[in-house]
Amino acid sequence: MSDVANPAPAATGEQHESSSGPRRLVLNMGPQHPSTHGVLRILIELEGETIVKANPDIGFLHTGIEKQAENEHWPQVTPLTDRTDYLSNLINNLGYALAVEKLLQVEVPPMAQWMRVMLCELQRISSHLVWLGTHAMDTGAMTVFFYCFRERENILRLFEMFSGQRMMTSYIRIGGLALEPPRGWEKAVGGFIRDFPSKVDEYEDLLSKNPIFLRRTQGVGFMSLEDLIDIGVTGPLLRAAGLKWDIRKSEPYSSYERFDFEIPTRTASDVYARYQVRIDEMRQSQRIVVQAMEGMPLGAWKTDAPRVVLPDREKMKTQIEALIYHFKLVTEGILVPRGEAYSCVESPRGELGFYVVSDGSANPYRVFMRTPSFANLQALGPMVEGTLIADSVASIGSLDFVLGDVDR
Repeated sequence: MSDVANPAPAATGEQHESSSGPRRLVLNMGPQHPSTHGVLRILIELEGETIVKANPDIGFLHTGIEKQAENEHWPQVTPLTDRTDYLSNLINNLGYALAVEKLLQVEVPPMAQWMRVMLCELQRISSHLVWLGTHAMDTGAMTVFFYCFRERENILRLFEMFSGQRMMTSYIRIGGLALEPPRGWEKAVGGFIRDFPSKVDEYEDLLSKNPIFLRRTQGVGFMSLEDLIDIGVTGPLLRAAGLKWDIRKSEPYSSYERFDFEIPTRTASDVYARYQVRIDEMRQSQRIVVQAMEGMPLGAWKTDAPRVVLPDREKMKTQIEALIYHFKLVTEGILVPRGEAYSCVESPRGELGFYVVSDGSANPYRVFMRTPSFANLQALGPMVEGTLIADSVASIGSLDFVLGDVDR
């Protein structure tokens, strides 16, 4: 995204004459600047306080996860997906698992599918809470940050209860789940999720009619729906421009067609509209979690495929055949039939796609991720050009990108 042939000046504060006459100032915004979310550098060209041009410069995180996946067994790629969009790891796990399950042609039991939906919606809420807290702080509202992280902490405790890990859970695996859901999960999830709508009310009481927040967000960061579609933007940004597009509805997966929920939209396509959409999405995710919890099917939590999923621990300790399968799966991996598959899921930032290619071996031949943050980041330049530099912080925050999702 940076201009390699004609690199922009790197020194902060460099001035030069433009062809139109006025003196322009080129500033570095980031990396490590709070409003650029860590490892993003934006070269901003200013006339006075108006942004004439903004050029995002990426690549500072450079994880190389897609290439690393080629050197791992198929199940070993799951922990790598945790570390792309690290605020949405369970949804990353699901997207990858669905693609590999297509190649394997394995059927995941209903209980595992519903549990996946429930956990992914908790993950969506958790991600939106991080966005809302940090975005509010970017615009000057510190209290909301503490309130949001209060609820996020409760969700992380639930993830730890299920998987033993707070963030990088790797809980959704090829063929089902990593572990049997723990005893008492219904009470723990129910205690949190039924009280959650009152917490969203608190966020709205603090922000939705706050005159300072309104002035910082309404009419700021506008982009037309046509421009967003041309760039390839998906997720809340697209829905805030009026397009009712959500993978969970348009191409349902993991039994989402069995759930009753709405797709929140707005038409203003500004920072405030994106805030409203994400607030509404948290309420819809709460509805889905309640439905999943109350209608959870009984049965197995992973598919019955000895050559794909690890056997139960108790069987491994008492049956020689189970012990052999366990040993071979751990040491040699699983053999995935030759072919290619694509699956897409709705992450908190938009359409997340996994394209996997198998040559019949235990390692992927290719794993490509269509990450929403990378596509959405293309909107940053057009969004802030022509606006004041003071408004750029709110516009940047409204994109809700994660750089691990970009520099994969």
